[in-house]
Order: sequence, then C-alpha cells, then structure tokens
Amino acid sequence: MQELSLAQRVAVLVLPVLFAIIVHEVAHGWVANRLGDPTARMLGRLTLNPLKHIDPVGTILVPGLLLLLGGFIFGWAKPVPITVRNLRQPKRDMMFVALAGPGANLLMALGWGALIHLAIAVASNWPSAALYLALTGAAGVLVNLVLMVLNLLPLPPLDGGRVLMGLLPGPLSWRLGQIEPYGFLILVALMATGWLWKIMLPPLLLTLGLVATATGLPQGTLSQLVNAL
Repeated sequence: MQELSLAQRVAVLVLPVLFAIIVHEVAHGWVANRLGDPTARMLGRLTLNPLKHIDPVGTILVPGLLLLLGGFIFGWAKPVPITVRNLRQPKRDMMFVALAGPGANLLMALGWGALIHLAIAVASNWPSAALYLALTGAAGVLVNLVLMVLNLLPLPPLDGGRVLMGLLPGPLSWRLGQIEPYGFLILVALMATGWLWKIMLPPLLLTLGLVATATGLPQGTLSQLVNAL
C-alpha cells in the first residue's frame, strides 16, 4: 500500500483524534454525573461540541507536532471537572470515573473496526471511498487504543494512576497521590527517552489483535492498514 502524504494522513486522522479525545472526557463526566457529581453537566461539558473541550496545546499543537514528526498520535482535551466529594462513595466511585475514559476508547476502537468492515463490503463498487473509510477506521482503532493504553498506565494523574489509588489502602494511596504534580514530567521524560513506547507497545499490539478478532477482520488487514498510516 502506497505511503500516505501529510495531507492524506491529516484527512484520515482528524476525526478519529477529535472523537477519541472528546468522548474520553465526556465519558468521565457522564459516569461522574451518574454517581452523584453533576459538576460536568452543570458546566455544559457533557456534549460532543468540540468547542467545549478543545485544549489548544493538547488537542491541536501536540497531535499536530507528532503528526509532522511521524510519531504515534495522541493528545488530550480540557479535563472534565470532577468534584470528588460529591460522589456517593468517593474512593470507589473515582475508580469508575477514571475507567470510563479508557472504556469509551475501547468501545470506539471496536466501532471504528466495524467501519473497516463496511469499507471492505463496498470496495468493489467504490474503491476510493472504501480506501478512505478503511484508513479512517484503522486510524480510529489505533488512536483510541493508544489513548486507552496510555491512560491506563499506573501513574497519577493518568486514569490508571487514579484506579490504583482507589485500590491501594489509605497510606499507600496517599503516597502514590504525592507523585501527581510530577506525573506529566515523568511522562515527558519517558517519551523523550523512548521508554514510553517500549512500555506501551506490548499491550498495544495485544489489544490491536483482540480488536481485530472481536470485529472479525480478515487476518492481517488491520495491521496492514495501521502500517499504512
């Protein structure tokens, strides 16, 4: 498959990236609202309107630079505000709120995998449209799984760190929470040294295989499309 130009990569990545980031945040707020905290709802953040969620750095600058540099694409939206004390059982419920974002990314990855199926079905009649749909679907699968795996790392303030804080007993949870102000710097250091990708690659390959199996994609089709990105 011919390598995509920068313009073509932007065309297939822009919607998957926006949806992956925005729905991730909305899922946090939606679950928090269900568990007793209406903060996100009252501030109008339970919406898919991108203007309510776009962070100039995390939603535009970082993904754009990574796209230009040829790295794996990820980013973030403005965090949905959560008032922990409003939750019915704060420690337990915060774990569910944290898991909602990666869970939404997994569901979206499966949905984008289904789009690849549609592309295969119409390929004989509309080959150009089918190729665009297939590549967009592959981008959706990849971006969502990258965000899911990244956010599940057990490092505060990532979602995985918040889940681990909820599972640990009080003193250990408090100690882990002390890392949160330095979490982003640790993440940048891991990225700069290449260790972030080494840590993420095994679970990413595993989940890519699971999504391909769950959506019934032909052997190697998803990998071929992802490699074309």
